[in-house]
Amino acid sequence: MASHEVLVLNANYEPLNVTTIRRAMSLVLLGKADVLHRRDRPVATTRGLYEAPSILRMKYQVRRPLPQLRLSRHSVLARDHYTCQYCGVKGRDLTIDHVLPRWAGGPDTWDNLVACCRKCNLKKGDKTPQQAGMRLARTPRRPQFVPYLSLPLYLKAQNNDEWRFYLPQFREFSTLTQN
Repeated sequence: MASHEVLVLNANYEPLNVTTIRRAMSLVLLGKADVLHRRDRPVATTRGLYEAPSILRMKYQVRRPLPQLRLSRHSVLARDHYTCQYCGVKGRDLTIDHVLPRWAGGPDTWDNLVACCRKCNLKKGDKTPQQAGMRLARTPRRPQFVPYLSLPLYLKAQNNDEWRFYLPQFREFSTLTQN
């Protein structure tokens, strides 16, 4: 996790956001948030050194509507662990493939989109996996994830040992470790 990012929790310890160190410091200095965990290195300002926060908790409950999991390219890649669902190659240079092609009525839904490397995408073309002689590693489906944070941000936050305690755990992402 980058050293300039801070996890912000609601008053009930529910994850609200990941923010910059600058915004986090202003929340603390304005008396809107308390520091739960600090970083090892302080932040230098014109007024001196301040302890840099790693995790903040708001002093009041921030009301917000129940967030919805957005279907996006980044969310599909994160759901599939940045792994081609046909050949298993891992990486960030992946495309999105329609399992049932668009010309055949394939919708843009969680159940029809998968991460795919460029080589497999070219091989499959506008065919179904069966027509192309390819098999999916697993059947695509909507994650059971409750989006306190966006899915890619949640997966990135899972790599921070301090933050992990405050993040809800989802079985489908519990063994994931990102590069």
